[in-house]
Amino acid sequence: MDASRRDLLGSGLLGGLGMAGALAGLGRSEASAETQAPVSVPPLPGVSLRRTRRDGVDLGYVVAGRGPAMVLLHGWPFTWYTWHRVLPTLARNFTVIAPDMRGIGMSQKPFGGYDVLNLASDVAAILTAEGFTEANVLGHDLGVGVAFQLAARHSGLVRRLVLTESIVLGAPQAEMFMNTPPWWVAWHNVPDLPEHVVAGSEGCYLDWFYRNLTFKRAGISRTARDQHVAAYTGPAALRGGFEHYRAFPLTTEQGREASQHRLAMPVLALGGDLVGDVLHRQMTAVADKVQGGRIANCGHVIQEERPDELLARLRAFL
Repeated sequence: MDASRRDLLGSGLLGGLGMAGALAGLGRSEASAETQAPVSVPPLPGVSLRRTRRDGVDLGYVVAGRGPAMVLLHGWPFTWYTWHRVLPTLARNFTVIAPDMRGIGMSQKPFGGYDVLNLASDVAAILTAEGFTEANVLGHDLGVGVAFQLAARHSGLVRRLVLTESIVLGAPQAEMFMNTPPWWVAWHNVPDLPEHVVAGSEGCYLDWFYRNLTFKRAGISRTARDQHVAAYTGPAALRGGFEHYRAFPLTTEQGREASQHRLAMPVLALGGDLVGDVLHRQMTAVADKVQGGRIANCGHVIQEERPDELLARLRAFL
């Protein structure tokens, strides 16, 4: 493991200093987290809120622009708003569709269905609701596994695939990252406990990630930070995010199975200082046409830290 990734992980597995640092400042709020105001959509020119239902689950997403479909899939602890620095530019040439994945933000928080294959079916349902039979798809963090499954299991829907700053669990070379997984992977997998420990101190907890996973701890914009924190406030909202981690065993099996079949569409795989070139290596093992590599001087949140670089890569690729 290189020094930059070691720094970002905050000293390794559950029980290390990374965990202690994230929890050290947690205080209790007198207000009940269950009574927090609903998540609102911050103003962004040209963006409209849409909803659809799949198997009884209400899914919220935003749409902007006109043209071919471009789907943007966020990770944890983010929402659709993580794309705010690239979405307006992409909307000049694409119909941009940015969901809040189930369990997060505007979307319903059921007690199941958080494996990546099911999440990919959520995205397919959104595309159907919007009248698209094909899309370019970009996934970040937890959205990487969802985007990969969409490409593998709904290949006719995906024209070009872009993956940033995560790995595909179960795919070749995943062990390069998961042999020393970040401490929060184990912590978020503990049933029921993390949401009750963190409730009332969501901002303090999440700020650890927004600072420590960015290059030189520069953080993300205050507007984005506040939007993300609001979406994860309260035990139910926290649980909706943690459930994605609790589905990792099934997600890993699904990734292993999907990796048995090579992807035919072009793939762009980009890493920053957390994942590095692991994702690019994975995609080279399972896809025929792969570009990408590592973006220098960038942490985990490429779309918020280096939006111009990401847009330049997308222009060249799409």
